[in-house]
This record gives sequence, C-alpha cells and structure tokens, in this order.
Amino acid sequence: KKPKQKSATVCGYPISIFFIVVNEFCERFSYYGMRAVLVLYFKYFLKWDDDLATTIYHTFVAFCYLTPILGAIIADSWLGKFKTIVYLSIVYTLGQIVMAISAIHDITDTNKDGIPENMSFHVALSMVGLSLIALGTGGIKPCVAAFGGDQFQDHQEKQRSTFFSIFYLSINAGSLLSTIITPMLRAQECGIYSQQKCYPLAFGVPAALMVVALIVFIIGSGMYNKTAPQGNILVKVCKCIAFAIRNRYRHRYSQFSQRTHWMDWADEKYDKLLIAQVKMVVKVLFLYIPLPMFWALFDQQGSRWTLQATTMDGDFGLLTIQPDQMQTVNPILILVLVPIMDSVIYPLISKCKLNFTPLKKMTVGMFLAALAFIAAALVQLQIDKTLPQFPSGTGVQAKIINMLDRQVDGSAEEDYMSFDGRFALEFGGNVSPVSLKNGSRNTLAIIQDGALPRHLEVKTHFTDITAKPEQGANAVRQVFFNGYSSILNITTGTLDFGSTVKNKMSTYANVPHGEAKFHIKDNAGNQCDYSLTLGFGSSYTLLIPSTFKFGTNCEKSINTALDIKPNSFHMAWQIPQYFLITAGEVVFSVTGLEFSYSQAPSNMKSVLQAGWLLTVAVGNIIVLIVAEAAKLPDQWAEYILFASLLLLVDFLFAFMAYFYTYIDPAKIEAQFAHSDPKDKEKKKSLEMGRKDSDGNSNSDRKSSYTSHNEKKDVQSRM
Repeated sequence: KKPKQKSATVCGYPISIFFIVVNEFCERFSYYGMRAVLVLYFKYFLKWDDDLATTIYHTFVAFCYLTPILGAIIADSWLGKFKTIVYLSIVYTLGQIVMAISAIHDITDTNKDGIPENMSFHVALSMVGLSLIALGTGGIKPCVAAFGGDQFQDHQEKQRSTFFSIFYLSINAGSLLSTIITPMLRAQECGIYSQQKCYPLAFGVPAALMVVALIVFIIGSGMYNKTAPQGNILVKVCKCIAFAIRNRYRHRYSQFSQRTHWMDWADEKYDKLLIAQVKMVVKVLFLYIPLPMFWALFDQQGSRWTLQATTMDGDFGLLTIQPDQMQTVNPILILVLVPIMDSVIYPLISKCKLNFTPLKKMTVGMFLAALAFIAAALVQLQIDKTLPQFPSGTGVQAKIINMLDRQVDGSAEEDYMSFDGRFALEFGGNVSPVSLKNGSRNTLAIIQDGALPRHLEVKTHFTDITAKPEQGANAVRQVFFNGYSSILNITTGTLDFGSTVKNKMSTYANVPHGEAKFHIKDNAGNQCDYSLTLGFGSSYTLLIPSTFKFGTNCEKSINTALDIKPNSFHMAWQIPQYFLITAGEVVFSVTGLEFSYSQAPSNMKSVLQAGWLLTVAVGNIIVLIVAEAAKLPDQWAEYILFASLLLLVDFLFAFMAYFYTYIDPAKIEAQFAHSDPKDKEKKKSLEMGRKDSDGNSNSDRKSSYTSHNEKKDVQSRM
C-alpha cells in the first residue's frame, strides 16, 4: 500500500478538509434550496396541475438517487474522486444556471403582460437544467465524503471521526438554511417588464452557491491527498452475481449436483471469500426489497405536503410562513430527535428489558410514516371543508349584487347559487331572465328596474374566477365594481387597477396577504382610502355605490362581497404529520444504515450504500406511478392509499425480519483466512476492493463513522 502524502495541519486536522466542508455546505444549500421551491415552480410558473408537478418532481429526485452509482464507478474505475467531483460539479453548476434562466418570464414575454408566450421554451430549459443537476449532484454524492476521509493518516482516527460529525453538521446546516431562505426569495416580486414571483432569484442564489462550492473545492487542490482509481468493488460484485446466475442456469438440469447456495455456482471463477462476502451482502439486500415504500411517503414532503400547505393559513402572528418553508420542520426535528432517541428513548427501552433489535426499529419507523400520512389525510379532510365548490360540466353558479337605491327582497344572497343554463331570477315578484355559460361562476348585478311591470333588468353579468387564487398563501384576487357615476382610478401598493367606469368591473389582480390600503381617485383629484385585511387565497368584490361621495368617512359607504373565503385551516396542523414522519425517519433510516453496515463485510460498505440509495430512487418512482395511475378524485384518499400500502409492506418486512438471523461478518471472513493456495491470486484482486471501498486500512472504523454521521448523505439530506 502506497503511504499517503503528509499535508499541512491545523489543530491536528489536515487543512484540506476545511475546503471540503465548505464545499459540502454550499452544495447542500444549492440542492435543497432549488428543490424546496421546485414543485411550486412547476405549478405556478409552468402552469402544470398537481399530478404532473408531483410526477416530474419525483422523477427528478429518483434520478438524483440513481446517478450516484454511475458517479462511484467513474471515480473508482477511471477518473478518481477529485476529478470526478470537479467535472461533475461543473455539470451541476451549469444545470443550476440553466434553471435560473428558465425561470425568467421576461425572456418570452413579448407583450409585457407578465405571462410567457412560449412556455415550451421554459419547459425545455427546465428539463435540461434538472437533468444536469441530477447527474451532477448524484455523481458527486458518493465521492465527497469518501474523499474527505482520504485526507487523514492512519493514526488520525479521532480526527476522522470528528470530521464526519462536522461534515454531517454542514449537510444539515446547508439544508436547513436553504429551505428557510429560498422560499423567502421566491416570495419576492421581480421582473423587467412586470413584477412576478421571483423564481429566478430563488434558483439564482443556489446557482451562485454552487459556483462558490466549485471554486472553494478547486482552491484546495494542491493540499489534497488524491488516491488513484483502483477498481470498483460494486462492479466486481455484480460480475460475480451475474456469473453465478448464468452458471446456475447452464446447470439447471437434474443430472447436475445441487449446491447449498445459488452463489456457490460462482466457485469455478471467483474466490471463496468473495463468494461468502457476496452472500452476506445479498442477504441484506433481500431485506431492502420492501424499503422503497417508506421513501415513497417520505419524499412527498417536498411535493404533496407542500401543495397541501398552499391551501392553508400561514399566518403565525409576527411571521408569515410560505408553504415551501414548512419543509424546514423536518431538519429542525432531526436535530432534536436524534439525540433524544440515542440518549433517552433507546436507553429507557433497554432498561425495560425489551429486545428492540434494529429490524424492529425499522418496522416501527415505517409504521410511524404510515401514521403520518393518516394524519395528512385528516388534515386534508378539514381543508376540503374550507375550499369552495366550483361548477363543473353544464352547471353554473351565480351571486347577486343589488346596485339599486332600494331594497329588493331576496337580493342579499351572499353565497353562490347553483343551477343549470338559462334561468330566471325572481325577487319580491320581480322577474329577470338570465342566460349564463356552462361551467361558469358569475356575479349578477341588478342595476335598474325593467321597462315591464314586475321586471328587473340585469344588464350585465361578470364572470368570476373558478379556482383558488394562485401562489398559495401569498396572493388574493380583488374585483372592483363601480356603481358610481364618475370614472374612478383605484390603486394599492404598486398595483394599478386602471380606470373603472360606471357599471363595469375591473379585472382581477393579485394583492398580497395582510393589510391592504386601496386609494380611490377621480379625475378632479379627490381621494378616498379604503383598508381591507386580506387573508390567504381569498377573493373579494369591492362595491362602490352610486351614493358614494369623497370626503370624511368616505370609506364607510364602500362595501365588500366575499367571492372566495380565505384559507382558514392553519399550517400548524401539519406539524403532527411532520413530527411522525421525522420520528419514523430517525428510527428507520439511521438504524437501517447501521444495521446494514454491521451485517456486511468491511470491503463492501459501498455496495450496501448503492443499494440503499437505489431504494430511495425506487420509492420516488412509486410515487410518480401512483400519481399518474391512481387518479383518485380526493387528495385525502390518496394519502390513505399510501398509508395502507406502507402498512401492508411493513407487515411483510416484519415477517421477513422475523426469520432473519444476525451474523458476524468478521467471524465468517476469518474462516477463509487460511484458504487453499489456488485462491491466493483471487485474494489479491479482492484486496483492491477493500482499498476502493474505504480508501484506508481502517475500513471498519470509517464505515462505522459514515453510517452514523453521514446518515443524511445516503438518504433525505443528500
């Protein structure tokens, strides 16, 4: 084994690791910052429906967890870790920049109305950007932590352990800060011709952080200990398994003698020690089969749960929480629950003499995740009660506004009435026939008495919106009706509703949550200020009657009609489901990795890491399949479906775990320590696998540190 070059140290630590930690912080900020606002970008900028937005989101996440296998093979077989990180970080950075450019609506907004004319251009750029990001972030995922471990000498085990703790802290710090900051940036308004939600800034800042990450990593180039590629153990394992399967198939007939295990059919070509180690790995990988269902639920925090939050009230007193900021609850709870579990819960269970094995912990973790989705379904049921029912098919809805100087019996109807097609309004014996478009929602204005006796004229009607105002909790739409006899101009903040003439409504406009002050002016320069406290996702009609006069208390004559009620179910009700899913993550993910590493040979930790990441990818594929195939009419029903599937899988996993026998890989490997001379050559190639897996002779210690301190590196935080 070639000794590592000795690098400069500070307080016993190689200086090079500081560049690696800063790089990891910036890269995690970049990834999770972009991902936090991604599903809302799909929904509100690209105008995709919830199902398509969810599908593309989880397709992207799945690719992010498939590409690490490719990155590991490239690093270990051809380029080495350093070059792989640099080259794929460049790809990663380009992807983030392309995403930021794709979100600039002014590029194709030729008529300057704030709506891109060529949405296909933005979609194409977005897909290119996300593809580059998936290749970049996934490709460097298995390399950065291992490259950091390579910087330590064999006698620096204590420092290496501390490094992995700091490395894990940088992952969580980058994730936590980005999921707080980027939604705030998205909520700002920016643009050249028109002001829209600032997705370019929300994607641009993560892109800038990725540029910083790349520069910082390259600056430390001269200080790094760079090991040459030595071959990838994952490739060797796959070849060994493939040979065993082929050989077994060739000897499938009864005249051939049977062997104890199907992997024994690789004995003609591969070392017996390698075969024994592969058997141990396959035994653990078999237990991985049910695990993707957990990730199918877990990763919906960034899709379905974020979309759920857009229909909720985000007013926390002094703070206004954006829907995508609710994702910060997970990393906050992680930092709280991990030490509580390790220092309080597990010791208490141990004192109670309960045999709480790792596989039992994982079973409990999946059960908690299922409970989280049941909680999400209960929340959705309460949300559905607050949402308006919009017309569909041939049905229409209408609400009456009386602009006469006298009271008309029955015209004070504040709620929408539902009916089909043409109908006649009758109030106090007065009749007015009206014809409305199928599937529409309308405001009908009674503006004068008809020419015939017992007849009212509805000279015009106004089509209302048939969907909740966009941008979740941050936007409302206002409609103005002017029964006043003069032309009026109405503004609020930077919004100008233009001139409103007699008996005409202005168009809807987005007004942010909070106290809105409307300035009403006429051509003579008179002004009246009217204040209205706006919630989240509501719609109002401001009625300016013909009796309106400028002057003291002018605002008292202005009335409001509530078209769509604001979101009234509070976002805080999502905290229980976040608590349950995070508690499930702690006992499932952390325990799962530690169990896997304890049951696998020391030189094959990377194989299990690849298998673990693959379960995350498959879990996200399950989500997109269900989102496209199930087509359930109610979102709460989809939550219950996922919870039911996980409970079923949890039962299957518990059954598999019941028959699992724990092993000691070190003892099994020791049985092959004095094998036949014919196996010597095969063992030499196996030793290369050990070097490849851990980069140093202390592979067991390093893998242990990795399993505990980098738990996020192989699941949700990475």
